[in-house]
Amino acid sequence: MEEVMLSVVMTTYNHERYIAEAIESVLRQQTSFRVEIVIGEDCSTDRTLNIVSDYQRMYPECIRIVTSEENVGWRKNYRRTIAAARGRYIALLDGDDYFTHRKKLQMQVDLLESDPEAGMCYTRSERVDEVGNTTLYPEGECQTTFEAMLRRNPAENCTVVARRELVERYYREIRPEEHPEWRTDDLPMWLWFAATGKYRAIDCPTAVHRVLRESVSHSPEYGRKIAFVDSLADISIWYDERYNASRLHHELALAKHNTALWVLSYNGTIGEYVKRWWRDVGEYRPLIKNIASYGLFAKKVFWRMWHKSKR
Repeated sequence: MEEVMLSVVMTTYNHERYIAEAIESVLRQQTSFRVEIVIGEDCSTDRTLNIVSDYQRMYPECIRIVTSEENVGWRKNYRRTIAAARGRYIALLDGDDYFTHRKKLQMQVDLLESDPEAGMCYTRSERVDEVGNTTLYPEGECQTTFEAMLRRNPAENCTVVARRELVERYYREIRPEEHPEWRTDDLPMWLWFAATGKYRAIDCPTAVHRVLRESVSHSPEYGRKIAFVDSLADISIWYDERYNASRLHHELALAKHNTALWVLSYNGTIGEYVKRWWRDVGEYRPLIKNIASYGLFAKKVFWRMWHKSKR
C-alpha cells in the first residue's frame, strides 16, 4: 500500500453540528500523495461518534478513529491522536473547523519538501463567529520570526502542517504534560518550532476557525477568559526565558498585566481589580510605573459611581 505522506489529526468532542463539514473538507483536498484522517473522539455525549463511525465505514482506507471507553480530556486526546498518526507530515484540524482551499495540504507539503530547514508551515485563516461575522487572521503581515511568535501567535491550529518527527521530538523535549497550567497545546509547540528551527508562512487563507461562544479558548465568563489569556502569556514568558535570554520579558509581562486589567475594568469588582494589580506588581516590580493601569482603575471607579447615581 502507498505510504501515507500526511496525517490530518482531528480531535473532536460534542461536535455533531460541525464534524461532517470538517471531514468533508479533508476528503475534498486535491493532493498528489496519500492522506489519512486520524480522528480522536473523546466520548462525546451527542452523536459525534455515530457520525465519524459512519464516515469511517464509507472511507475505511483513509479514516481511523482513536477513542476509549471514558473521556480523557482535551490534552490526552490531542496527544494520543498525534501518536497514532503515520504520515511524514501532520496537519491539525479541530472537529469544529474546516479547510476551505482545496490545495491547502498540497501547497504546504510542497513548501516543506522544498525547504528541509523549515519544520512547520502555516497559512492565514478566516475566523467566523456563531452569527457569521468573518475576520481574516492574522490581520497584518504573516510573521515568521521567534520574537513575533512570542508576541502573538499568528498560526491558527487549523492552518498548520508540521514534520511529524519534529512534533514527536517536541513532546520528548518539552513534555507539555508536565505543565498543566498551559491551557493550550498548539502555542508551546509552535514556539518550540520557532525557537529551534525555522517556520514558513503562505499568505493565503486556507481554513476556517470557528469562534464559538464557549470552548477551550473562548468563554463569556471573564474569569475563565483572563485565565486563558494569562496562560498564553505565561507560555511566551517561559519560552522567552529559555530560548531568548528574557529579552522580551518586560514587554510580555506588561501585555499580560494590561490585558487582565482591561478585562477587569469592564467586569468584576474594584476589589478584584486591585487584587490583580497588587499580585502582578508583587511578581514584577517595574509594573508599578505602568500608567495605563491607573487610567483603567480611574475609569472603573468613575463608571461605578455613575451607575450608582443613576439608580
